[in-house]
Amino acid sequence: MFLAKSATLVGALLLALAALVGAARELRQQEAERLEVEPLNDRLERMRDALECELMDENAYKKLAKQREKTRKEDQKKSPETRPRLFVLDFDGDLAATPVSQLREEITALLQVLKPGDEVLLRLESEGGLVHGYGLAASQLKRLRDRQFKLTVAVDKVAASGGYLMACVADRIIAAPFAILGSIGVVAQIPNVHRLLKKHDVDIELHTAGVHKRTLTMLGENTEAAREKFRQELEDTHQLFKQFVTEHRPQVAIDQVATGEHWFGTRALAIQLVDALQTSDDYLLEKAPSTNLYSVRYRRKKPLAERLQISLFKLLGGSRVEALAARATQPPRFML
Repeated sequence: MFLAKSATLVGALLLALAALVGAARELRQQEAERLEVEPLNDRLERMRDALECELMDENAYKKLAKQREKTRKEDQKKSPETRPRLFVLDFDGDLAATPVSQLREEITALLQVLKPGDEVLLRLESEGGLVHGYGLAASQLKRLRDRQFKLTVAVDKVAASGGYLMACVADRIIAAPFAILGSIGVVAQIPNVHRLLKKHDVDIELHTAGVHKRTLTMLGENTEAAREKFRQELEDTHQLFKQFVTEHRPQVAIDQVATGEHWFGTRALAIQLVDALQTSDDYLLEKAPSTNLYSVRYRRKKPLAERLQISLFKLLGGSRVEALAARATQPPRFML
């Protein structure tokens, strides 16, 4: 009887422990990733009210607050569907277009709730980077356009090269006067230490199945045939970049702007790389009186090892360290 009671007690404890472990795992999973939605109208109103409270006469402020409360109650009686909605996304790009993992989740979520008349505003900041990363980011934005939802891109600082590949997908591009845009070109570089290794009698063997499996390498001897093939691939990537821009912004004289140069916002407007000079802040203030504004952000809790790696990269120079490591271990990759 004692053994039976003990076994029953142990079994009950194990079941309780398993339930706790399962609940903790589910909680961790919920905390590991979440979609944050913030009503921006409320935020703007709180900022305005805080200033008015300090600057206005007390009686005048109370009168104004009373009038606004009356207007708010009247608006609540109306159907919320009468006001269009604008959803704000942010993309702060790096060399590998890392934020595309968040962007794809945000757009997937939005596509399930967007209605005709809604708009998406992407606040974009990027100097460009790897072709496949920024190509995927542009494809994510194209999902909105393919379903006929309005997409506006706002560039406050820079959207160059891969950043402009993303921006050109939009129905409308707005930019600050001194924002940097353009750089429609492709670049790739790789160091070669073959002569140094040869000087110290170090041999490097490279075996491939396929004549173009490798073109230029960092350690082996590069041939003129390999260089020519590499230049052909570089030019082909540039042509794809130009075709993509032309497809989405046919008003741009692509042969004049696809030189790898960049322009400030005022100059970019003249050559139709952008549609208007305006900051994202002014655009939101302009929309706020008649539109419901929402900030949407997907957050994923990074594992400890990944967070430590990111911290080390930032300490040693950020994406430059990642770029050097990639070049040292892989064949050259084209960057927009």
